[in-house]
Amino acid sequence: MRSRISEETALVYTVIKWIVLAVSVGIIVGVSTAVFLHLLQASVAWMHERPHYFVLMPLAFFLSAFMIRMLAPDAEGHGTEKVIEAVHKHAGKIKASVVPVKLIATIMTIASGGSAGKEGPCAQIGAGLAAIFARLIRLDDYDRKKLVICGISAGFASVFGTPIAGAIFGVEVLFVGSILYDVILPSFVAGIVSFNVSSSLGVEYFHGALNFIPVFDKATFFQVVAAGIFFGLCSFFLVEVLNFGRRLAQRIDWWPPLKGLLGGAAMIVLALVFSGDYLGLGLYTIQGCLSGEHVPWYAFIVKAVATSVTLNFGGSGGIVTPLFFIGATAGDWFAHVFNLNVPMFAAIGLVSVLAGAANTPIAASIMAMELFDARLAPFAAVACVISFFITGHRSVYPSQILGMRKSRHLDVKLGEEIEDVKTVIGREEREIVKFLRRYAGFFKKKEGGPGKQ
Repeated sequence: MRSRISEETALVYTVIKWIVLAVSVGIIVGVSTAVFLHLLQASVAWMHERPHYFVLMPLAFFLSAFMIRMLAPDAEGHGTEKVIEAVHKHAGKIKASVVPVKLIATIMTIASGGSAGKEGPCAQIGAGLAAIFARLIRLDDYDRKKLVICGISAGFASVFGTPIAGAIFGVEVLFVGSILYDVILPSFVAGIVSFNVSSSLGVEYFHGALNFIPVFDKATFFQVVAAGIFFGLCSFFLVEVLNFGRRLAQRIDWWPPLKGLLGGAAMIVLALVFSGDYLGLGLYTIQGCLSGEHVPWYAFIVKAVATSVTLNFGGSGGIVTPLFFIGATAGDWFAHVFNLNVPMFAAIGLVSVLAGAANTPIAASIMAMELFDARLAPFAAVACVISFFITGHRSVYPSQILGMRKSRHLDVKLGEEIEDVKTVIGREEREIVKFLRRYAGFFKKKEGGPGKQ
């Protein structure tokens, strides 16, 4: 009986302890997110009042890269990646200098037209503040890691206005195919508190019920399956474009701020050739797709290239908003090609590309409900999971730890960072591939006719 009481006492203490800590982190991150978003909005509005504001991108990328290199190298890239690395490799330790440097560098990048998002900085700033808080109250390594994960969840929840999806994202993004259940309670609390704090400080969010009532039938089901495969291929394409941009930047043996000048110049050319729609956050384009407007078929391709140039050549910012842009525009194109409901497939594309590229199908499925409509949930969930598998063992977050095989026919080593994973086709599967090639070759000869054999 005494041991039973001791067990319950320990559990009650743990719950109360983490609710208090999570509420504290939620308040801190909610305030910091509101400050960041208001500064970003004001900066973007001020810059956009000037014609051809995007010609300042080379200077902005140069200053961003210079400031990060001199003051806080961990603020490089799109934010969330460095936080994942800090959790896995440094027990959640994040330098305090990352917070102001990331805030300023991101504002300069996006306001000048850089193709990046706002969520990565919020997650990194939130995690950085959580790490500072953990240091002040002298938490050990284990508790500090948990609190930093709460900071990630709170950052995502407050930047997009999706408290549940944000909380799940924070615990799902660390591992591919695994969730840290011991952090779910404080992540939920931190996400909900952060969202409410930022809302009370005037942050406005996009929540739009779509103008359709989806009917579940065989035709719609197969359309959603096909869409999930397509969005998985889009995620695959984006990750490869980002990796190509990183390798290209590494081959150019210049001082990093000078690479910023090159990247900014490339972005000016892109804007002049295609349009300014692919610069900055691209929120108007996303909302247009969700309203049924048509966009050029190549929109998601151009955005992928613009994002790769921005993040690999001096710019600073997140990756999720570009994922939303790519998913929504890809869904718009898919729906127009097959004469389907454009808002529905733009919305499904928005969350499915996130699910595939970030390996977060659960958070993406929940986000579909929080952003759009609960009636979209069954369709979005199917497409998100398919996209997750089709993307394969790759990610926009190379520091994710691989916790599962996406197919029993593929040999991969679990427990490694996903950027180090080498995918090998099993022996039985190689025989299947050979058979299919012979089968395809046989029909090719047959179609060619006797004269062409």
